[in-house]
Parts: sequence; structure tokens; C-alpha cells
Amino acid sequence: MDATPVPVLAPVAMSEDERAAIIEAVRDFAQSELAPHALEWDATSHFPRDTLQRGGELGLGGIYVREDVGGSGLTRSDAALIFEELAKGDPSIAAYITIHNMVAWMIDSYGNEAQRQEWLPLLTSMQGFGSYCLTEPGAGSDAAAIATSAIRSGDEYVLTGVKQFISGGGEASVYIVMARTDADAGARGITAFLVPAETPGLSFGQLEHKMGWNAQPTRQVILDEVRVPVASILGGEGQGFKIAMSALDGGRINIAACSLGGAQWALDRAVKYVHERFTFGEPLAEKQAVVFALADMATELRAARALVRDAAAALDAKAPDASMQCAMAKRFATDAGFTVANQALQLHGGYGYLHEYGIEKVVRDLRVHQILEGTNEIMRVIIGRQLLAH
Repeated sequence: MDATPVPVLAPVAMSEDERAAIIEAVRDFAQSELAPHALEWDATSHFPRDTLQRGGELGLGGIYVREDVGGSGLTRSDAALIFEELAKGDPSIAAYITIHNMVAWMIDSYGNEAQRQEWLPLLTSMQGFGSYCLTEPGAGSDAAAIATSAIRSGDEYVLTGVKQFISGGGEASVYIVMARTDADAGARGITAFLVPAETPGLSFGQLEHKMGWNAQPTRQVILDEVRVPVASILGGEGQGFKIAMSALDGGRINIAACSLGGAQWALDRAVKYVHERFTFGEPLAEKQAVVFALADMATELRAARALVRDAAAALDAKAPDASMQCAMAKRFATDAGFTVANQALQLHGGYGYLHEYGIEKVVRDLRVHQILEGTNEIMRVIIGRQLLAH
């Protein structure tokens, strides 16, 4: 593989000035490379590979991947700030970058050295993309109930099954596929496999037509007796469910951060709009109901941001309650983000419903954040069970 460019994003042990410089570079990328095209990409369902590859040159392809394979070596706390800024440019593309980073982290954390060297230079540079394949048509929230099978055949495994709602389906270079190697072992019978895009028997369903997230492709990933070598196992047989769940902790923080960014963009637009829009002889900004609405929106986002940053710090510190904090942050921030964006649409009146203003797009993009990476109902289950366990 070609060597990846040296990332602009710097490794850990940074000063606050260095961190501010990184965030400023990401903000510039989001505003120059994402924001001007977001509405067009949404309208045409365009996946901007070239733009993402330029993001790879900046270091966005492996934000918390080790540096020896081209990663930026940053923390989860840094990543939360980065994803919030990216989502101000386009929540759909920012969210796909979070999924790509989750795949890269899984390989970096659980892969052997051969797997790391084979895949991570490609992924960190974003010359190639990654997809995470857990959900199935009949197994969403109950991830341990997946039916995709992996049957040993000599030095290979034969994978058969269908994965549903896969971001990057048909565009990725490598798919991390969760499959059942032991039919009788429940969650302990699930194994993670690295499946290259060109593997015979791997195909994809039609492009899903979605409410939002139109700039990133979503398809079924279909495995019809896909043969992969034993060496493609990630992290050891029977470790797949554990790996998948550990990846979702970080994924939940990331998608929460995307909700913050999209909602903050919508709030900023609403503040500007109510100064400019006059009704009954005075600007909307003079109406007490509008002032109260904006105050509540800002307060909810500030509270959500605090939860997200606390959860990211807990994950960095490997705190014993990190999973619960990630669930709390995901539940609160994605609910708050959608509510704030929807209220921003309301404050724009009929104009908020028009595509050209961008507000309705953010509302559509943020709605799915309450569903993916574990529905917000499942977040409550995780939080409640941990509380009751003490």
C-alpha cells in the first residue's frame, strides 16, 4: 500500500493552543469543503469520495488510531470536538466519518499486526473506506440474535447472511462483519471478520431511499457463501460481540457530537433569522416567546455538550461506568439535538420548510441519530440496568 500522508492533526499530549489550532483547521475544512455542497449532495444523494479523501489528508480518517499506520493518535475527547465541528458543515458526512473511524479503531485495537498494516494505511488516508456490519433484517436492537453464519471449512470460514442499514455499503473497501461461529453460544458465539470488498459472493442491495443522511449510501450487505481465510478473524473466535459493543461506546459519543454540531448550526441560523424577520412591526427577537424558546434551546445544547464531553473523558480514562456515561450522553444529546433543530425550523416558519434554507435537511439528518448506534430506548435499558446492578 502507498504510504499515507502525515496527518495535520497532531498526537496526544497537546497544549490548549495546539488543540485550538486543530479544531480551527477542522472548522475551516467543514466550512470550505462540506457546507457549500451539503444541500446539493443531499438532493442528489452524492457520496463525496474526493472530499473525504482530502479529509484523510488532514488526518480525519483515523482520529484515534495509532500513528505508526497513519493515524492521528488523538483522544476521544478530541474526537468529540472534531465531530461537532464537522457536523456544522454537514451532519450526514460527519456521521459517516464517525462510522469509518469506528471501523479503523476496531482494526487498530483488536487486529493483529498483519491486519493493521494491511488495512489501516488505506483507511487512515481515506483512500479506502470501512463499513460496520452488525444489524440484520431480523436483528436490530437485539444484536446478540444475529443469524449470519460463519462455518469453518478447512482453512476458511464460509459466511452466509444479510446485513441491513449498512452505511457505506457498496462503497467501502473492507467490511467488519459480525457472524455466528457457534449456533448454541448466544452472544459468545459471535465472531468478527474482515471481509474485503472484492471477495466473491459479497454483493449489495439497492440504495435505500431515506428520510435523511442522503449523502452517504445505505445498502444491504449480502453474503452468499463468502469464503474468507481464518486469518481474517478480528480479535479471536467468539470475541465479536464484545468487540462490537466496545466499538459502540465510542460510536455513541461520536453520533452525539454530530447531533450537537448540527443543532448548534440550526440554533445559530435561528438567532440570525429572528433578528431579521419582522412581524407586526417588530423583529421576532423582541417577542418573549421567541426569547424563551432560544434560551431553552441554548440551555439544552449546553447540557448535552457537558454530558458528551464527560462521557468522552470517561472513555479515555477507561472509567468503570464509561458505557453508562456513553449511553447517557447519546440519549440526551441526540434527543436534544433533534428537538433544537426542529424548534429552529419552527422559528423560521414556512421558510424553515424550504430546502434552500438548510434547516429541514438538518432536522432530517438528526432524526436518525435517535435510532442508530443503539436506539434511545436501548440507552435507557443500559443506564437502568447499570443503576440497578449496584
